[in-house]
Amino acid sequence: MKPMGPIPAPFAGQDRLMIAGLDAEALVARAGDTPAFVYDLGMIADRVALLRRALPAAVGIHYAIKANPHPDLLGGIAPLVDGLDVASGGELASSLAVKAPAEISFAGPGKRDDELQAAIRAGATLNAESEGEVARALATGDRLGTAPRLAVRVNPDFELRGSGMRMGGRASPFGVDAARVPALVRTILAAGADWRGFHIFAGSQALDSAAIIETQAATVTLAARLAEEAGAAPPLVNLGGGFGIPYFAGDTPVDVAAIGSALGEALAGRAPVLADSGFAIELGRWLVGEAGVYLTRVIDVKESGGERFVVVDGGLHHQLAASGNFGTVVRRNYPLAVAERMSAPATHVASVVGCLCTPLDRLADKVALPEVAEGDLIAIFLAGAYGATASPSAFLGHPPAAELVIRGTGAASGR
Repeated sequence: MKPMGPIPAPFAGQDRLMIAGLDAEALVARAGDTPAFVYDLGMIADRVALLRRALPAAVGIHYAIKANPHPDLLGGIAPLVDGLDVASGGELASSLAVKAPAEISFAGPGKRDDELQAAIRAGATLNAESEGEVARALATGDRLGTAPRLAVRVNPDFELRGSGMRMGGRASPFGVDAARVPALVRTILAAGADWRGFHIFAGSQALDSAAIIETQAATVTLAARLAEEAGAAPPLVNLGGGFGIPYFAGDTPVDVAAIGSALGEALAGRAPVLADSGFAIELGRWLVGEAGVYLTRVIDVKESGGERFVVVDGGLHHQLAASGNFGTVVRRNYPLAVAERMSAPATHVASVVGCLCTPLDRLADKVALPEVAEGDLIAIFLAGAYGATASPSAFLGHPPAAELVIRGTGAASGR
């Protein structure tokens, strides 16, 4: 038997799974069928409020929409946060439908010319990833007769310790090496562009609060040094994010109160060059990951070679991360439960496998479950981030999963 990660607190201890006060079977009926993702906007609002209480008042909250760009979820979270961070022209278009252009920033190392043009026309901020991108943005701005809004994404000379994806302290396709940033800022200013500051992102999915605190302090120090060397104060310093959520056995949540308190101290002692700068935290999965549940129906329960397999109608084509095929080095089990018998005692060890014709399609490996029968609903938690849009939905021609957004009062919307 192998352990599972912890069920998120709002769902833990339930006998029958309820999401925003609604029964899982009722939610499937609203969605139309299984498999289905269900997202609870009330939980997302609670996360934003928790973070607001923890952070210094002067620090804004940005949502990185790559975590979950569902239109109804995006429309629900946009009024709660201070900015949206996008990474493609498609995400830019979605964000412009719900947020003012000045509150949108566009990162990513391979922006096409048409994407640069769309961002400049709209008035969104481009987080420039290279000197070449800055040159193309300036040329595009000249053609349009519009000064582009340009921030510089910095490849810092340190990394976020313990992060799942380290994005600093090494050669990287992301951002401009810190040593070259001051000269690039001077180029932007000399060209008459609207310089918007720094975007400094050192890593993601970190659960070590002390490491996050250390990285944020180093980020503030780095921003001050770069500003002094460039001879210009940044209007905004995007401190990145990196807050992880506990997917696996032994994982514990980050201490946002301690992080916020330490950040307040770091900002209180910042260099004079940053005295009038704004600051923001950019988060994706921490805001939305725990608010999503993936519901999939049991098709078959079978025995083979002395092992039990629970076969469901979903799979890695919808929830790649839960299968261990989305950047996980060692495959470990997400939390899951039989939705109608969450508190029932375990009676068997079984693997939950999807409907795809590949051995990679394993959603849980040798976990303890109560009695499972055909027609039962399996709930896979932590499905609010990097689910439907981060999975190979066209693989083997199965239909996409339904997605349902619950709005707290029981009203729902979906597609």
